[in-house]
Amino acid sequence: MDVFTLAATSFIIALSLILTGKKDQLHMSFAGLCAAIFIMQSAVFLSSYFTADLWKAIEYLAMLSVAPLGLRFIRHLTGRITIISRGLVLFFTFISLLGVFLLFTKLFHWPYFKLIILLYLFVVLVLGYVFLLRHTNKLPPGTEKRRLGYLLFACPIVAIISSADLLGYAGFAFPPITGLVLAALLYLILLVIAYPQLNELHDFLARALVIFISTVTATLIFYFVALFFSDNIPSFTSVLMASFLIVISITPLKMILKKGFSHFYPESRDVFTSLYEFDEKLESEKALMLAEMAPVLAHEIRNPLGSIKGAAQYLKSEAAAEEHKNLLTVIIEEANRLNAVVHQFLDYARPYQPKLKAQNINVVIQKAISIIAANQLAENIEIVRELNHNLPEVEIDEQQFIQVILNIALNAIEAMPQGGTLTFRTSDTDPDAPGSISISIQDTGSGIGREEMKNIFKPFFSTKKRGAGLGLAICQKIVKEHGGIIRVKSLPEEGTVLFIRLNTPG
Repeated sequence: MDVFTLAATSFIIALSLILTGKKDQLHMSFAGLCAAIFIMQSAVFLSSYFTADLWKAIEYLAMLSVAPLGLRFIRHLTGRITIISRGLVLFFTFISLLGVFLLFTKLFHWPYFKLIILLYLFVVLVLGYVFLLRHTNKLPPGTEKRRLGYLLFACPIVAIISSADLLGYAGFAFPPITGLVLAALLYLILLVIAYPQLNELHDFLARALVIFISTVTATLIFYFVALFFSDNIPSFTSVLMASFLIVISITPLKMILKKGFSHFYPESRDVFTSLYEFDEKLESEKALMLAEMAPVLAHEIRNPLGSIKGAAQYLKSEAAAEEHKNLLTVIIEEANRLNAVVHQFLDYARPYQPKLKAQNINVVIQKAISIIAANQLAENIEIVRELNHNLPEVEIDEQQFIQVILNIALNAIEAMPQGGTLTFRTSDTDPDAPGSISISIQDTGSGIGREEMKNIFKPFFSTKKRGAGLGLAICQKIVKEHGGIIRVKSLPEEGTVLFIRLNTPG
């Protein structure tokens, strides 16, 4: 079973790289190596069922080709270092061709002929490993050295685990696992060369953990079903290897099918998107489109807007009639308002990485309150502080969070045109989320209707005649970037309260 697993894995990797890879020399050299391994393992698998010398010859032929193909791959992996020159690859290609010639002689039936080929292959692969080790040691500290280091670390582990097969040959009841661990090594190499964004050990370990959990889960599901519907249950090793093969084959198989579907059915590009991921995919595409569109749109609006405002200011300074001055004042004010809307739009659309720092949330709220109190709109507003001063610090971007509090507070003040009470509360007593703090901002204004509640966080939704509808959308975006949650509770004519929950470090 382990022979079949390695054959199938190498075939899927080779096919996926050929059909969907970058078509560069690194990817194609690895595809060629995987193809040779597939042919070799397929011949081994078929020779166990058919005794013809043809399969043995194909096996030997593939083994001889693995040596120069492996060196060629390492040459491209290391950026064509001088120690693995093209001449060296050609030299071992010539040695392998000499071995192919010997297949047509009496040596083909010599009992030790396969052992000599295996020793030759072992020597070449060890030589390639040494070359890769020397190259990696010369690299400066960085991503490339780290990624190759993971590969260098994995190879000896695979060799040690594979040596356990010798126990089986020695008479111990130990199942063969060489094919399984070599398949895992090929998959690791695929991650190293095809996914440069994986540059930390935890990235690779996370991938490995997902594969391990998926494999074990598939194995348990098979046994659970087999207990009810079958009397002949395969061995655990066979089921485990089959599950591993299925798990690592899913992604390359989807890539192959996606390539075929996109060629014959170009309109079906979303057919491989999970229904659970579809909404998330649409949201990410919209966010990306908005981020690309926002700067261009803002530039195209601000340039003529600046000209309009400048012209209006000049005409106002030259105008004699009071009526004309009033009209020009309106133009200037509207230009300023439109510029503020564009600024809000940019704040919402462009990506921003919060500059997190441990902060006392009460201090941040007090700074925001001092800004609010200085606003003329807050003249008839009573500000109440109910702050818990025993709260742990939270990691936030202070300026961004002040913006959140200001946006919420100014909305609350505008909902109380005749005056009212604006209450700020902080607490750490949320029973649903231990290890977090809660912030609430409550007003005694007109409240929000049930239908409007569904849309308050949507961009450009506003109940105000002159609102841009971006204030709460920006608040939600900032809170989410901090890993927090924002929600609202409101009753018409009774007021509104917005809750923010933030996680505390540790």
